[in-house]
Amino acid sequence: MVILFLLLGMHLYLTVRLGLIQRKIPSGIYHSFFGDRGEDKGVSAYSALAMALAATIGTGNIVGVSAAVAVGGPGAVFWCWITGVLGIATCYGECFLAVKYKRRNADGSSCGGPMYVLEYGLGKKSLAVLFAFCTVLASFGIGSSVQSHSVYMAVTELADVPPYVVAAVVCVLAGVIIIGGNRLIAAVCSWLVPVMSLLYLGSCLFLLVRNSGVLPETLRLILTDAFSGRAAAGGIAGGGLMLAVRTGVARGLFTNEAGLGSIPMAAAASGEESPVRQGLISMTGPFWDTVVMCAVTGIAIVSSMLAVPDICRGADAGRLCFAAFGLIPGGAVMLSAALALFAFATIIGWNVYGTSAVRYLWGERMIPLYQAVYLLSAWLGVVWRMDLVWGLADLWNCLMALPNLYALWKLRDTIECP
Repeated sequence: MVILFLLLGMHLYLTVRLGLIQRKIPSGIYHSFFGDRGEDKGVSAYSALAMALAATIGTGNIVGVSAAVAVGGPGAVFWCWITGVLGIATCYGECFLAVKYKRRNADGSSCGGPMYVLEYGLGKKSLAVLFAFCTVLASFGIGSSVQSHSVYMAVTELADVPPYVVAAVVCVLAGVIIIGGNRLIAAVCSWLVPVMSLLYLGSCLFLLVRNSGVLPETLRLILTDAFSGRAAAGGIAGGGLMLAVRTGVARGLFTNEAGLGSIPMAAAASGEESPVRQGLISMTGPFWDTVVMCAVTGIAIVSSMLAVPDICRGADAGRLCFAAFGLIPGGAVMLSAALALFAFATIIGWNVYGTSAVRYLWGERMIPLYQAVYLLSAWLGVVWRMDLVWGLADLWNCLMALPNLYALWKLRDTIECP
């Protein structure tokens, strides 16, 4: 709970400190697609954003939101959305600092992130090492093993496929992309992220059209439950006010990763030299991830629960999304495909973070060994029980956030407003 308060506090502080920078989202979107590409000095600004989104948009946007609604009630959707809006400011600040203190590799590419900010901006080498080490450990959990397990679970929704077959396919495909380095990862993410997002959002919109008759009631229910915790509509129970807030905020904080320190590592890989422009581009990540994806998912689930109340009876917390998508032709197939693609994209995206941390700690010579262990953890993730891995992954994520938030606070006066 402490880390939740620290993250939310930083989101609120930087929102005020940066003059409600969320209003600059249209500018960030424009620079994402039409700004200086910068490929001659590294990956393009758009590709850096795509890598961050590949690592960020995942099963949490679907199954996580489903669980939040089941536990916290419809009001959790509102608090998840609000947290995403506030997280935009923190994402701008941490990515601004990452570009300001980034370094050049021997091949001319860029590298950076909170570890470089802590060392070169604050002189805190020990905190930099702590952050990088926790990033490496987190990458084996939330980045590879947990995601490969999610791919397997999505595939088994459609067919009875042996786990070793799924593990082999995931590791071979991910290995080919990862060995190609950041440029190949960026190229794959640049087309994979929009394709999988449009596939999923298109299906959500189809579901919303189907439920159009209850959409006004859905939005009213989400808003009233957000402030009362009493969702007495269509047989849907509220989770209680504090439970709705806590569940929605927690899901929003960890879904968009703003403040955890991961997104800045992708931002620093960009050839963009302006911290302000890259900050504007990178802060669109939480916008797409939480403000758009999580909100649409939540509205689709709640509207389905109102339109067909029976779907919420007997479905466990993580399967409300499957029950909702089962209302449209081919919905279960589409949802399983989206979950598999999201999880696979996270595997290749989080490799960028882990590689950045290994490069900082031990240099280029250790990257091949790290990549081999990373793929091994992806293999094991398909066949291992994930309970312990999930717990450890959350711990490493929290330990990443603490030094990153410290750097943001100490360097808050150096963050420039656009």
